[in-house]
Amino acid sequence: MPCHICVTCGVQHAESDRPPAACSICEDERQYVGWGGQRWTTVPDMAGRYRNQLDDQEPGLASLRTEPHFGIGQRAFLVQTPAGNLLWDCLSLIDEESVAALAERGGIDAIAISHPHFYGTCVEWSAAFGDAPVYIHRADAPWVMRPSSSVVLWDGEAAEPLPGLTLVHLGGHFDGAAVLHWPAGAGGRGALLTGDTIQVVMDRRFVSFMWSYPNLVPLKPEQVTAIASRMAGYDFDRMYGAFEGRSVLGDAAAALSRSAERYLKRMGAGPGGLEGRRGA
Repeated sequence: MPCHICVTCGVQHAESDRPPAACSICEDERQYVGWGGQRWTTVPDMAGRYRNQLDDQEPGLASLRTEPHFGIGQRAFLVQTPAGNLLWDCLSLIDEESVAALAERGGIDAIAISHPHFYGTCVEWSAAFGDAPVYIHRADAPWVMRPSSSVVLWDGEAAEPLPGLTLVHLGGHFDGAAVLHWPAGAGGRGALLTGDTIQVVMDRRFVSFMWSYPNLVPLKPEQVTAIASRMAGYDFDRMYGAFEGRSVLGDAAAALSRSAERYLKRMGAGPGGLEGRRGA
């Protein structure tokens, strides 16, 4: 039986002889059902109509995106380390060309997902690379649309899917939303891969934070404070967001801090809101 993929969010669902009646992820208030109604596709149906583009971002880091635009349009990242390679977030399209391209770079030893909107076909990607474990925070377990023994539900504030890589639980956008800290990135100055748990915006001196991006629902100030305070314990000079071109390529930790300050001020926390709330 096929595993159907929601055309709007790009998330693959469990095997079924006919498309599901609805996509729970799109019916959630953080997302939306396409204006033309619920539509489905499959990996075979996507073949030949789409392709994945692999782009080097810096030594040890490559991004993967689908052309033409599909679903939410996020990019995935391959992080190469001496301990193995990790795929950060997933796409919907998986094909022989993409698998071969990543295999040439050492394959995939683990997969980690920032939040449910970017699950894509993570189980298919896992199977293509020897059932690589797929790390998802346990708080987001109800949103796993295609259960699999390859899914590893992690708990707590941090996890290490491979030595030298740390998943940091931040919450906010989703209860289990996480980012990936890569201390060897940016030439040893550190890099942060954020999905859209932390969103790199058009003015790349800043980032932002939302509960729903398409529906423009902000996070509560205390959630933004918690995110900024949690990340204050990590060093990173670069930040790679979910979408093409959305990267902060210098002084990224400061960009996060000043963005949180700006957010809190605009939400009524007043000047110095972040420091004041840290001590609350």
